[in-house]
Amino acid sequence: MEDSIEVLNKIIAACTGKWIYYAFNAEYLYFPYCETRTIKDAITFMEEERRTAVFTYAIDLYPENLSDHGNGVDIGTAHLDRNGHYGQDRFVDGEIVERQPEIFGGLRWRYEEHIPWEKRRVDRISLFKATSDLEILPDLRMNNAEMNTIACEWHNNMTIAIMSFRVAKALMHNPGSADVINNFHWGGSRKFEWNSTQLMELGFMEPGQWF
Repeated sequence: MEDSIEVLNKIIAACTGKWIYYAFNAEYLYFPYCETRTIKDAITFMEEERRTAVFTYAIDLYPENLSDHGNGVDIGTAHLDRNGHYGQDRFVDGEIVERQPEIFGGLRWRYEEHIPWEKRRVDRISLFKATSDLEILPDLRMNNAEMNTIACEWHNNMTIAIMSFRVAKALMHNPGSADVINNFHWGGSRKFEWNSTQLMELGFMEPGQWF
């Protein structure tokens, strides 16, 4: 991932003033009302809100049955965890960092013994406007503190979700975890319907003031 971040930072430096979206393999972008509105519409709204970044939740997807899809990926039977996600305050030097919650959940939470602590967060900034001297840090935060915030000080802003098979793939390709995981499906699983309405109802993203 370090090489990917290095490449992204080079792209940011070359694209000052432009909006950038990035994701990894087997990840899919969802934003509120994406079935009837375009990403350009979403960006226009964010600029009207005087925001240059969109807080993102990376939501784990996984097959209903690993015996048929041992690589951890199957679009046709994709499921997600409908509960088990939680947020906590971020602390730096013992002080709370306002409006920068740390979000956990999904497969990273259920199989935390196989996930390094520094990779357990599911929040990142995946849609943002490139600015001078902007960089993505190794923890997938930005070096501009305000761009890491979930919302502005005066009201809630739009958030988005990236539906990701990335963790499921990694767990099934790592011998240490693949040998002990028989199935990702559990009582908190729900079939992913591949639409933004479901994600808003589950609280995985919100439209803010965009109606």
